[in-house]
Amino acid sequence: MAVLLARAGLRATLVARSFAQAAELKEKRENSRYLPGVALPQGVRVAALEGGWQEALARSDLVFLAVPSRAVGEVARALAGSEVPGHAGVVSLVKGLVPPDGTPPTTLLAEHFGRDRIACVGGPAHAREMVEAGAGLVCAAWSASLAHSVAAVFQAAGVVCEVSADPAGVELAGVAKNAAAVAVGATREQGLNAAGMAAADIFREVLALAERRGADARTFVGRAGTGDLVATALAPSSRNRTAGELLARGVPASEIPQQVGQAVEALDTVRLLARAIEREGLDAPVTSALARLIEGTLPLDRWVALVRAQQPPPASFRRPRSWLLRLRYLARRMRGVRRERPARYTR
Repeated sequence: MAVLLARAGLRATLVARSFAQAAELKEKRENSRYLPGVALPQGVRVAALEGGWQEALARSDLVFLAVPSRAVGEVARALAGSEVPGHAGVVSLVKGLVPPDGTPPTTLLAEHFGRDRIACVGGPAHAREMVEAGAGLVCAAWSASLAHSVAAVFQAAGVVCEVSADPAGVELAGVAKNAAAVAVGATREQGLNAAGMAAADIFREVLALAERRGADARTFVGRAGTGDLVATALAPSSRNRTAGELLARGVPASEIPQQVGQAVEALDTVRLLARAIEREGLDAPVTSALARLIEGTLPLDRWVALVRAQQPPPASFRRPRSWLLRLRYLARRMRGVRRERPARYTR
């Protein structure tokens, strides 16, 4: 993110978690662990979360949060108690849910800063490819001006970014993608059809939760949902799919981060997601089964059998209510595919 901000011509401060990480970034001018070979521009200042970052925040117009979902609450409280300007937008790059209740990050951030200052970013965004060749992002916010401002930053850095008025949809689409990627990894050795069934069922179950929370179903079939899923499924180094593959080999969830070499938030997110869906009174047999597979309480063969046998709810067939509606339907078919409509913001 700091590289892109510098490319966009903005002054950026990268805040590391510790003095040790900040010192290494200052010395090497690259993130040798997660993004080796990508130089950190000289204009990017480096500070540590343990101290020295408040001064940079006092002059900020945008604050981007690229932190683990479990740390969002702590970081939000720290920001709320800092000198971050009242006009500064806070942009979540998190693709997970905040424990213990599975709260979407933007919901928690809005409690501290108000909805009009909060945005989130989704879509296919593998870090190395994004800085080398670009990406297709989606910025969602309740404020049209903030959504367009953030999108303009990415576009100035050479990254395509559309705007959306659906933060709930963009966040939950990213969560669904992570859960589906784990499911694909856990099922792929048993057949590609089973893997596809698992991913589709999880998307359908999370979509029901998203719609219950006011999200737009179209967000799930855009870049924030299916676009992100395809990118993750095809990525050779996908953490979430690899985590699913390790689960299928019998590796306990607690040991997977060590084998992968970094945190795999989806393992926690799936369990939070299953509980959130259950609290809404919705049926989510595949997501719940995946959570039990991660917890070690459901054997792999039973997981695969459930996926293969799962029958989605029956379709609802409706006839047009009048001859006028039938004519309108036929007219739309004759005109072909309608042009995609831009995000709509209402006051």
